[in-house]
Amino acid sequence: MKKKQLNRRQLWRIQKMQEAYTHRAEKKESLIEETLKGTDLGEEQKGIVISNFGQQLDIEALEGEHQGKIFRCFQRSNIESLVTGDYVIWQEGEPVGVVIAVLPRENFLERPSALGELRPVAANIDQIVIVIAPLPEPFNNLIDRYLVAAEQYRIAPFLLLNKSDLINSENSEVLESLLAIYRDIGYPVLTVSSKTGEGMEAFKAHLENKTSVFVGQSGVGKSALVNKLLPGTNTQIGELSEARDKGRHTTTAARLYHFQDGGDLIDSPGIREFHLEHIDLDTLQQGFIEFQPYLNECKFRDCMHEQEPGCSLKQAVEDNKIHSKRMESYRLICKTLSNSKY
Repeated sequence: MKKKQLNRRQLWRIQKMQEAYTHRAEKKESLIEETLKGTDLGEEQKGIVISNFGQQLDIEALEGEHQGKIFRCFQRSNIESLVTGDYVIWQEGEPVGVVIAVLPRENFLERPSALGELRPVAANIDQIVIVIAPLPEPFNNLIDRYLVAAEQYRIAPFLLLNKSDLINSENSEVLESLLAIYRDIGYPVLTVSSKTGEGMEAFKAHLENKTSVFVGQSGVGKSALVNKLLPGTNTQIGELSEARDKGRHTTTAARLYHFQDGGDLIDSPGIREFHLEHIDLDTLQQGFIEFQPYLNECKFRDCMHEQEPGCSLKQAVEDNKIHSKRMESYRLICKTLSNSKY
C-alpha cells in the first residue's frame, strides 16, 4: 500500500510540535544547569534508579557511607533517558545530586507511549510476573503477547493467577483449562490470593534474589500484591470498575522495591497490553517457543501456516503438539504486524 503523503498544513503542525519539544528540552537543560551551578558535588559513585519523575530521579546509593539511602537527582542532558532499574554513576549535591553516566543494560522492557512510540519502562530485569485474575476475565491472546515480549527481551516469564478467593464453580474449569495450556508448554504457573495469603510463601520463593517486574491488566491486583509482599509501601489500590470489568490505573510511575531477604520488585505502570506491531515475523514465531521444532519443517519456505499443504505447524496442531488456541493467537498477532502479509 502506498504511503499517504502529508499535506502542507500537516507538515507545518509536525514542525511546530518538534520546535515545541526542542524548546522544552532546552528549557529543561537550562533549569538543570542553573540548579547545579555553584553546587559542590560529591565523589562519583554507583547507584540505581529507584523511580523516574520526568525531570528528577530517585537514586539509591549502592556504595559509600550513604549506601542504601535514596537521593533526589537530576541527570545530565547528554545521557539517554533513564528508567527504573538502570545502574548509573552519580554525584551527591545540595539540594539535589546529578547523574552523570548510565551503565550498560542487561535488558529492558518497553511499552508504547500515548503517541504510540516505544519507550523503555524498566531495565535489568530477571523475570516478568504476568499477573492475571478471575476478574477481569483473562484471555490467552493478551497472555501470549506478554510471553512474546518476554521472549523477545530474553526475560524469564511466569504466570501468576491472583485473587484465588474469587475462583468458584462457574469459572474454575475455564481458568484451569487456560493455565494448563501454559503449564504444558513449560512456563511456571502459580495461584495466589493477596487477600487470604494463599500461595504467597511459594510466590515469595520465586522472587528471592531476582529483580522482577509485574505486568498485567489493571484490576488484577498488582498493587495489592506489592502491599502484601512489602507491608508499609502503601501502594494505592484501585477498585474494579463494575461497569466495564476493567480496573482503574493506580500506579503512575514504575518504582523499585527491595525484599528484606533479597531480591527486588519493579512495580510498573498499568500496562494493559504490549503492542507488537514493530516486530518481524521471525521474532513473533520465536516468541511461541513450542513452535520452534517445527518452523523449518514446512514444505514451502514461505509457508504462512494457514491452508498450505505440508505445513508442519498445522500438522503439529492436529497432532495435539501445539494447542489450537495458541495457533489462533499467533494468527491474530500476525495480522497486527506492520509488515504482515495476511
